[in-house]
Amino acid sequence: MTREALRLNPRTCSTCTGMSAISSVLMQLCSSGGHIVASQALYGGTHALLTHFLPRACNITTTFVDIRDHAEVAAAVVQGRTKVLYFESVSNPTLTVADTPELCRLAHDKGVTVVVDNTFAPMVLSPARLGADVVVHSISKFISGGADIIAGAVCGPAKLVNSMMDLHQGALMLLGPTMNAKVAFELSERIPHLALRMKEHCNRALTFATRLKKMGLKVVYPGLEDHPDHVLLKSMANKDYGYGGIMCVDMETEERANRLMHHLQNVTQFGFMAVSLGYYETLMSCSGSSTSSEMSEEEQTLAGISPGLVRMSVGYIGTLEQRWGQLEKAIARMGEFGLLKKN
Repeated sequence: MTREALRLNPRTCSTCTGMSAISSVLMQLCSSGGHIVASQALYGGTHALLTHFLPRACNITTTFVDIRDHAEVAAAVVQGRTKVLYFESVSNPTLTVADTPELCRLAHDKGVTVVVDNTFAPMVLSPARLGADVVVHSISKFISGGADIIAGAVCGPAKLVNSMMDLHQGALMLLGPTMNAKVAFELSERIPHLALRMKEHCNRALTFATRLKKMGLKVVYPGLEDHPDHVLLKSMANKDYGYGGIMCVDMETEERANRLMHHLQNVTQFGFMAVSLGYYETLMSCSGSSTSSEMSEEEQTLAGISPGLVRMSVGYIGTLEQRWGQLEKAIARMGEFGLLKKN
């Protein structure tokens, strides 16, 4: 069966967590002695899985690359041994955008399966349409939208998904990361309004990022024209869904990052300090000391994660101007204390 034929016969299976979706797919596609090429800019848990667990438990190794450097990606592929090219469509937390069509072309030319984590960009990007073989999601985030469910999903060819549920050799069957039936029902009630929620997440993220940039702050958001991947994302994105609901403000030091989040949560009530995302309230975290803490200082530097990088998952509760007023007030308070370092 051709690769195109496989994509025309897709299937989705749900799992109990996003990490179980990722680990099950990789262990199904790679046997002992297998090799993965992966982006160096990944969620900390995924990075730990590839760096520590899979080599120890499964004899599966990974070469990490700058996903923007296609020559480096191609050079890392070991003919006959590399089974998977793995990357995030929009990276956590640095918001690097992967050129999915070109990376898929490169991988397929070498007989490598492409697995894409699209957790940061549901509705915004459709990796399968761009050439990806398998797409994984942490449903706990935007797809759920309520910060009260933990779940994951694997979307791929029926042949692969069926093999994952094989009675004797299926990772989903034998490792048991099954989604609870009650969770599945609750999710089925939320998916119909995912498109509406994503549009507002993205609209507010673009508005806030644009205004903060004008105030002189160091803002990372692919919807801004000066973001290095702005044109690329615009060329791949689905029409009318914007550029994603996550933006980052680089405060350069962890101390300033924590002070900013303190003011935003406890003084102006703009949002909450939390490591999740995709909630109707704005959630904030200092990535280097939270969701990327599994990575060493050197690994964080290679991934482009500043010690003071504040990741904001922009919510949609309240009016836009009300929330902007709270954000602006916190920024002003930081300036009054001499803690605001502008570009």
